Amino acid sequence: MKICIIQEPPVYLDLEKTMQRALALIARTAGDGAELLVFPEAWFPGYPTFVWRLPPGAGMGKTDALYARLQANAIDRLNGGLAPLQEAAREHGVVLVLGYQELDSGVSGSTLFNSCAIIDADGTLRNNHRKLMPTNPERMVWGFGDASGLNVVETAVGRIGALICWENYMPLARFALYAQDLDILVAPTWDSGETWLATMQHIAREGGCWVVGCATALEVSDIPLDTPYYDELFPTKDEWINPGDAVVYKPFGGLEAGPMHREKGVLVVDIDPGEARASRRKFDVSGHYSRPDLFTLNVDRRHQSAIEFQD
Repeated sequence: MKICIIQEPPVYLDLEKTMQRALALIARTAGDGAELLVFPEAWFPGYPTFVWRLPPGAGMGKTDALYARLQANAIDRLNGGLAPLQEAAREHGVVLVLGYQELDSGVSGSTLFNSCAIIDADGTLRNNHRKLMPTNPERMVWGFGDASGLNVVETAVGRIGALICWENYMPLARFALYAQDLDILVAPTWDSGETWLATMQHIAREGGCWVVGCATALEVSDIPLDTPYYDELFPTKDEWINPGDAVVYKPFGGLEAGPMHREKGVLVVDIDPGEARASRRKFDVSGHYSRPDLFTLNVDRRHQSAIEFQD
């Protein structure tokens, strides 16, 4: 099975142009034989890197302006915002795993979530997971997700689950996916470097699964000049904001492909999803190694809402 990991930048904070770029990438990689296509964390329409570049408190008004741009270019899933991607998946027969900024019009119409969608090759949305805990200053722009999307789902290429960025450091979140017969764990992220890659290797060994890590390769030259506070946020014009480091690790560890460092393009690798289950003969963290007489985990996967209407 051929995986293609996207390490091209989006059109930053411009959803319409980012969607056009994504559809072109899907068509191109599907034509090259891709069966699973992975986009990084918040790729639609770009990770809010500005939260790490503005001082807390002092940058409040500037964050408001940037948030407004982000909000105006978020995807409203409940109003069909994923439809073009679902149609592309169906047309080209590919499974998509993609990170996006989600606007929840079903409740407030204002709060954004860092979400990851799994779209099957027939265009069906199999799962939508919202990041459980935004990391540090990310809480200035994203709400907290719940466990309703903490699922491993059957797709045309195997059983897939996803954890977003530092959720992969949460042992209980990982265990919740391991316990659902996981073939491929996809980790859309903004992180990179040796420490992150070590985590991807560890998860492959711990979970006995394929692990796909992917961040956005992004330079300052990829940021539109009309981005609010452009010069203040990006004073070094030749800076690599994120090197990418797309990578694939084998079940029970071992590098399969990558890392793709400071390079834009697509990382392509052929894998056998069935190797995951076979690898767990030695160590099955949610099976023969689980010791349920000593340790148990309860996960509340009910959708959480601040209001319930009864008409």
